[in-house]
Amino acid sequence: MSQKFLLVDAEALPEVFLKVLKAKELLASGAARNISDAAKQVDISRSAFYKYKDSVFDAENSNEVITVLATLLDETGALQSLLAGISEAGGSVVTISQSKPENGAAQVEVSVRTGTMQMSVDEMLNRLSRQRTVVEVYRGV
Repeated sequence: MSQKFLLVDAEALPEVFLKVLKAKELLASGAARNISDAAKQVDISRSAFYKYKDSVFDAENSNEVITVLATLLDETGALQSLLAGISEAGGSVVTISQSKPENGAAQVEVSVRTGTMQMSVDEMLNRLSRQRTVVEVYRGV
């Protein structure tokens, strides 16, 4: 299914969409520690944030931050290769969190600012999934 985007005057939108944008800005800037904190600061529920976070973007600032979830083989250079792939796509890494390796693989969560990307998120994920040390990669929610 292809996504369709509309450019809509913010004044015409329900207030919850603007609050979700503000919460995303708080997270991206570090002014909020986590989603619960950001939702509380802008006076929305966490469920409202999760419902709309992947559907509401700031067209002027292009500061969308997405989460890339990956399972990497426990090999030297695996994380470096993943990060290089994100950089090659034009993404800017904001945060990285990696679990301890278990059964030869580790879980990695990378927050990526997409405003400077030269390709779509789907194309970046497709390219990352073809790396030798990547077992699985997808966009987080």
